[in-house]
Amino acid sequence: MTPERILSPIHVDMQAVDSLIRDRLSSDVVLINQLGEHIIASGGKRLRPALALLAARALNNRSAEAHLLAAVIEFIHTATLLHDDVVDHSDLRRGNPTANALWGNEASVLTGDFLYSRAFQMMIELRDMRVLNVLADTTNRIAEGEVLQLMNCHNPDITEAVYNDVIERKTAVLFEASGRCAAMISGASDTVIEALAAYGRHLGIAFQLVDDCLDYQADAATTGKNIGDDLAEGKTTLPVIIAMQRAEPGVREQLRQAIISGGHEHLDIVMKSIEASDAITYTARRAEASAQSAIDALEPLDASPFKDAMQNLATFSAKRAY
Repeated sequence: MTPERILSPIHVDMQAVDSLIRDRLSSDVVLINQLGEHIIASGGKRLRPALALLAARALNNRSAEAHLLAAVIEFIHTATLLHDDVVDHSDLRRGNPTANALWGNEASVLTGDFLYSRAFQMMIELRDMRVLNVLADTTNRIAEGEVLQLMNCHNPDITEAVYNDVIERKTAVLFEASGRCAAMISGASDTVIEALAAYGRHLGIAFQLVDDCLDYQADAATTGKNIGDDLAEGKTTLPVIIAMQRAEPGVREQLRQAIISGGHEHLDIVMKSIEASDAITYTARRAEASAQSAIDALEPLDASPFKDAMQNLATFSAKRAY
């Protein structure tokens, strides 16, 4: 199933969120408007705001507060992307030039700051201190994850445990916050709040694991980024960690040097090692297990088209090819 078909129960809601995003991105500073329009036009799956909408609707919350929460989540996510592209020196995202490639690093960083601050302005409108607390903690943990990843760049000795810590902070925490906050604004019980938080966390982990597989499987035409970009940036993701663990000593040393040096010069060696070690299969199976954990977490929810969509979204996240 395609994301569009999976999210069809909230199609109208997603349109409302898109309109809200466009409205709240507006500023009397021209450059912010230009970057904002570029961000909107570049598209993206918008799974995090979709998760918030599905969770709220699954709990019979039909209020416009769900739209506001979804827009807040997307602003936080987009701010992290703007900053990420600067840190990673990226020039391509979703098949389009990055904002920093078009307007420079300074404009991208400052517009990311604008989006963070605008997100917190909008959070206040939800009038729920619990949500404000969760999202404040979430943005802090995302920043910690980014710094942790930066500290580990070009480090060939990263363990699977450290990798797990990075992706939980950097990616899974915002998915988790989407589910948790949607349950909170819907007046759900503590049991359901924790269930939807767990769903989001496991979904985020599955999503990131597949992203790390695709970095060594798909090309720019499919994923919107260049193959081997993680290696070029010195990121030791799970496929490489497993390849290192299973490689013969001589090959392991070559992999170490590839990670330390970065770039694409040693990409062929890394690709062959990943294939020989079956590291992609290992990573994909972990993604499938996380997706199943996400589905299992939905057990407390009543049957509905929205719950079905959440189950299908978990399956898609682990099976996607882009």
